[in-house]
Amino acid sequence: MSMKLVSAAFQEGGTISEKFTCDGADRSPPLNWDGVPDETKSLVLILDDPDAPMGTWVHWVVYNLPPTIGGLSEGVVPEREIKGGGLQGMNDFRKIGYGGPCPPAGEHRYFFKLYALDTVFPFAAGVTKAQLMIAMEGHVIEETHLMGRYRR
Repeated sequence: MSMKLVSAAFQEGGTISEKFTCDGADRSPPLNWDGVPDETKSLVLILDDPDAPMGTWVHWVVYNLPPTIGGLSEGVVPEREIKGGGLQGMNDFRKIGYGGPCPPAGEHRYFFKLYALDTVFPFAAGVTKAQLMIAMEGHVIEETHLMGRYRR
């Protein structure tokens, strides 16, 4: 069974509402997934913008999500621990939690990437995407993504 990642807030390749950006409430959008492999021990969610002028910009890092939760509600509180399980890492705004789309100009693509892993990490909250990607090597069972767009 293949994992699928969707949002009630936007379709694949669609426009992300201003509500979920730095121009609005800067709330994380609702996300739902299914098809998580049975052997999954934890999930990782990363949101990044490969169109940023200085290289890929990381907007959100979430890890050690329980494989059974099936999604995240709108407006995940920007705290180290997520209610219901999971930890949040440091984004490129140098903050814990979600930092919404905020392109300097033009339209950018935003990729919500979900990874099913065969491990749970011993890290405390606050790791970066780079640290997490190194630790994930050899542990990814399956991955999927959802891409949205935002223009200023």
